Amino acid sequence: MSLHPLVGHTEERALLSRAVLAGELPGSILIHGPAGIGKQRLAQWLAQRILCENKQHGEPCGVCRNCRLALRLEHPDVLWFFPILRPKGVSGPEKLADAMEDTRATELAARREDALLPVTPGEPVGLYMGQVQAIRRAAQSRPSMGDSKIFIIGDAELLASQEASQEAANALLKLLEEPPPGTTFILTAADADALLPTLRSRLLPVRLRSLPEEDVAQFLVSARAADLKDARLAARLAQGSIGRALAFLRTDTDQDAPLETLRLQARHMLEAAAETSPARRLASAHALPPTGARGAFGDVLEMLALWLRDLAATASGAEDLVVNNDSHILLRKLAKQLPSSARGLPTAIRAIDEARLLGRNNVNPQLTLAWLLNSIHAALIAA
Repeated sequence: MSLHPLVGHTEERALLSRAVLAGELPGSILIHGPAGIGKQRLAQWLAQRILCENKQHGEPCGVCRNCRLALRLEHPDVLWFFPILRPKGVSGPEKLADAMEDTRATELAARREDALLPVTPGEPVGLYMGQVQAIRRAAQSRPSMGDSKIFIIGDAELLASQEASQEAANALLKLLEEPPPGTTFILTAADADALLPTLRSRLLPVRLRSLPEEDVAQFLVSARAADLKDARLAARLAQGSIGRALAFLRTDTDQDAPLETLRLQARHMLEAAAETSPARRLASAHALPPTGARGAFGDVLEMLALWLRDLAATASGAEDLVVNNDSHILLRKLAKQLPSSARGLPTAIRAIDEARLLGRNNVNPQLTLAWLLNSIHAALIAA
């Protein structure tokens, strides 16, 4: 299969294309912006642009041998590294590094089948020292098909805190400061501030913005054959992110869209917080389905904060700002039930921030949730 067409970011593409054509593209680049908006796809596009045999065009030609191999994720001079699960049951640095390369190869094969990656919670992944060592070894060899070699390192902020040290990130510093001739490093990050300052200082930043909602919706229709109404709702919920929209999209073959599941859990939390009886709020907290990994608990709290903002917008008469726009009836009902919700929003959001901190400190999520629902209720009924 071939990579899907790159959506949007036309100004950034034009800027990068001119730099390639003029021979002025830096050797180390950081593409950053919100999760799921196409940073790694743009990195693949830039690699294709560098390797394209018809450089006089503003875009990669798509038909030369280099373009065809790059689009199929099969070009030997485009090396894509991304966070993986740490292999279990492997001892010794060399065996661990080999196991990581096997894991990356397996994941890369899956991405060749379908490179559309939804942004989903799950088990902790990282970019480990073994992968950095593989990058360093590969950077010492000459390109296989020409004069250029490109390394794409996705979600590079996960280099910063692995294995209780900054060793993996620090090991890249020399390469990024002085890339070998003909070598380009393209790092991507959703949070550029999470990168080590010494790492970030060696990279030319390229900031990407969220995509227009209608562009996201039309992409879901064309790439996933989604119903237009469902696609527009997913695009609205994702706020300009294709990766997040894929994880909200409800289809016949994927009824359990992961972010949609968490969104509905957050909606139930909001309804529970509106309960007048403390006993009912406690019972509702214990009746809620588990959120799975602790990372998912943080995600569901983020969505609860969005529901609260939608409630405040509804109570203030600003329904055009509502993101969960399939739930106007519920939000209007709760706005009447909780007329002080707009004034209580800042206090409720602070309670969610504290609940996130409790979750990171391994406090039992069920106990945290029971406390949080009471705190939100108190905030929303305060005069």
